[in-house]
Amino acid sequence: MYGIVHPMHVIDLTKPIYDHMPVFSGDPDLLISQVYTLEKDGWNMKRVAMNLHDGTHVNVPIHADAHGKTLDDMAVERFYGQCVLFQNGMRFDAQTGVLFRDVTIDMTIAQQMAASPPKFIALSETFEMDLEVEKFTLAHGIISFENLTNTDALPQSFMFYGFPLKIKEGDGSPVRAVAMFG
Repeated sequence: MYGIVHPMHVIDLTKPIYDHMPVFSGDPDLLISQVYTLEKDGWNMKRVAMNLHDGTHVNVPIHADAHGKTLDDMAVERFYGQCVLFQNGMRFDAQTGVLFRDVTIDMTIAQQMAASPPKFIALSETFEMDLEVEKFTLAHGIISFENLTNTDALPQSFMFYGFPLKIKEGDGSPVRAVAMFG
């Protein structure tokens, strides 16, 4: 006999990727071009030229730390887990990710995280992490997801999934980020 199934809510936290989408100031443009067409070639195929840090993405330590780990140095388990929304005065732990929806990360918060690193951090599309804060967190082995959308729909606690592409020696990757909760 089957038990009662409780519906899960799934929130897509990923921004769409499209030709000439906005990228970080000074970065090369994101380009999507048609390589083959169904009518001419019998199949459709597009080519994407993008930076690993465009749209919704993850940063790993090598992005800002010469001795940091690359994507392929990190276990896939690092890119998902229980996550909570940041609250002032909260304690960080290695088993739980923290999403910053209503506040940006300043150096005071970054130092608290370095003392007891969370599993990962994530930022709403509303905030851009200060370069020095980003370098500091990455130097302390804290991976960061950026440009998450639809964060207003999140509860205080949820499961987060943000799997990167398996890019050899990668310093980051686009992700399809989702939140799930019952």
